[in-house]
Amino acid sequence: MPPIKYRFMSLQDFLISTQLTVDGQLDDGWGALFPAKGREVEATILFSDISRFSARSLGLSPTETLIFVNNFFAWITAEAVRGGNGIVDKYIGDEMMVVFSKEFGSDDPFVEALQTARRMSEHDALDFNPHVGIASGPVTVGYVGTPAKYDCSVFGAPVALAARCSGVRPSIRDGLSFSTSIVFPAKEWRGRNFETVFPATKYRLPDGTTAEQPHCWEMFPPRSVDMKNIGPVEVQEIVNRAMHFPSQSAEDRAKEALQVLRRAGRYWPEANP
Repeated sequence: MPPIKYRFMSLQDFLISTQLTVDGQLDDGWGALFPAKGREVEATILFSDISRFSARSLGLSPTETLIFVNNFFAWITAEAVRGGNGIVDKYIGDEMMVVFSKEFGSDDPFVEALQTARRMSEHDALDFNPHVGIASGPVTVGYVGTPAKYDCSVFGAPVALAARCSGVRPSIRDGLSFSTSIVFPAKEWRGRNFETVFPATKYRLPDGTTAEQPHCWEMFPPRSVDMKNIGPVEVQEIVNRAMHFPSQSAEDRAKEALQVLRRAGRYWPEANP
């Protein structure tokens, strides 16, 4: 495959710029036609959501919840796309999905997804504590919808598997807790070296020498998890032992932000019937 010279900012950009592997029309069974247009690729899917979202948003107004969720997406999207080749597919409630593929420019889509998840956790200034699920395999990037509205998305078993992995909660061992969990099918690790994929962070001291920050990431031994509608899957779990203690919670920040909008005359709840 020739090197990717341009970074795709959306799945639609990718489809427009590449040759489709399916492009036709089918009968819906009632005499109307619907399209089947897309490209099959090998990809890695990353799902991420907010820890304890229901409980954390329970005390927020609807508009405060909007601010809370958008603050999460703004931060996590910046980390997801910073310096990488992942394409943000969609936002669903408090969840988001990012797609990595060699056809998007990734040398190793699975490793890039892991390193994206690491950045999400280590730059989690507001303590969203994302749950991350990752899965790889053949998918179809395609157009979906009707003439009323079309969109682009990714379809295939890895999408469902990544979503299920994001719902797995690692058991707390040795009385220690964690801030972020990354879960994926164990077979995807394929004998990789943990220190290579998750290298220790290095920083320069005032005297010019280099030191390493103590490692806060830990990989658990593989274990079997029974996933809804999928069955038993042997998963691997990597957790971040470091905890975040922000001076202001994301919930309080959302409440304060709404007051800022109110004082600026940019919030008109009484305008609604």
